[in-house]
Amino acid sequence: MKKILFASSAIAAVAFAGQASASEPIQLSLGGYMEQWVGFVDEDTTATSGRVNAFQSDTEVYFTGSTTLDNGIEIGARIELEGETSGDQVDEQFLFVNGGFGRIEVGKNDSAADAMGITAPRVGPVGPNDGGIEDWYEEAAIIDTVPSSGDQNRATYYTPSMGGFQAGVSFADDSNTATGTYNGIDGSGDNIVSAGLAFDHDFDGVSLGLSVEGENQGEGNWYGAGVNVGFGNFTVGGSYGTKEDDYGLSNNATPTGDDTDAFDLGVSYAMDAASVSATYAYQEQGSVEVQAASLGMAYTLGAGVSWQSSLFWFDEESTADNDGYGLITGLALNF
Repeated sequence: MKKILFASSAIAAVAFAGQASASEPIQLSLGGYMEQWVGFVDEDTTATSGRVNAFQSDTEVYFTGSTTLDNGIEIGARIELEGETSGDQVDEQFLFVNGGFGRIEVGKNDSAADAMGITAPRVGPVGPNDGGIEDWYEEAAIIDTVPSSGDQNRATYYTPSMGGFQAGVSFADDSNTATGTYNGIDGSGDNIVSAGLAFDHDFDGVSLGLSVEGENQGEGNWYGAGVNVGFGNFTVGGSYGTKEDDYGLSNNATPTGDDTDAFDLGVSYAMDAASVSATYAYQEQGSVEVQAASLGMAYTLGAGVSWQSSLFWFDEESTADNDGYGLITGLALNF
């Protein structure tokens, strides 16, 4: 009996090896983007470290590759490398598995809540809702309706899209991996559970996108919702998010702030190679109130090349009040 079982196992192993070798080997392809901006900002309160640089940039290089097994399952990897010296030089790296069952991601990546969250439409180099305006002035707080936990070592599952609906859930066992502790024994962080539900469908020329998302870390939660409606060349939409004061705090820790509430609203118009947008966002946490707005423009000059500009305004009411405006322009390359 043992010999029969051994022979059967050997046959199965040979058959599996034959199937595996029939698939194409994984070959990495290169992609990414480079953005170079020049800007001017006028603000009431200048940072103690000095004025904001007039020239700023953002560059990343992507390495991606996959193979499809004989059973139709796709397995691949993605690695994102910062184009400048950074404390988190490789900000995302994960393995993915695609099939009729959905998609699984394992590695250092954003949560399902972050990936599925919908916010107001915006074009241009910066926007008021966690869109980079905060890099150009001395901010008291960053407006963010989707305040996720960032890139963490986690596992994520997305269901297949069914009638326009899709769900996702993520789990990370240590919230400190966003700071660079990728492997080994740590345990000083908290579990992070994230989830999202999205709907995307076109109704006879009118597109509708909806999202509901949330995340638990430590003793608290954040949750939000968003909607975008497209008709003709226009897209209008907005989002709302709230973060509890004990989000991210460990057991028995005393909150030192208040709940944070934020929302944004926006409209965009696209025609041929050009698109424009107007977006507004507001956030309140106790006595700290922040609001900002931007007018954005993007014009495609050629394949993977666009000229983009943003005119923005901001106003903060806190212990150190600040308000002002700025103008940014430059080129964005995608490759």
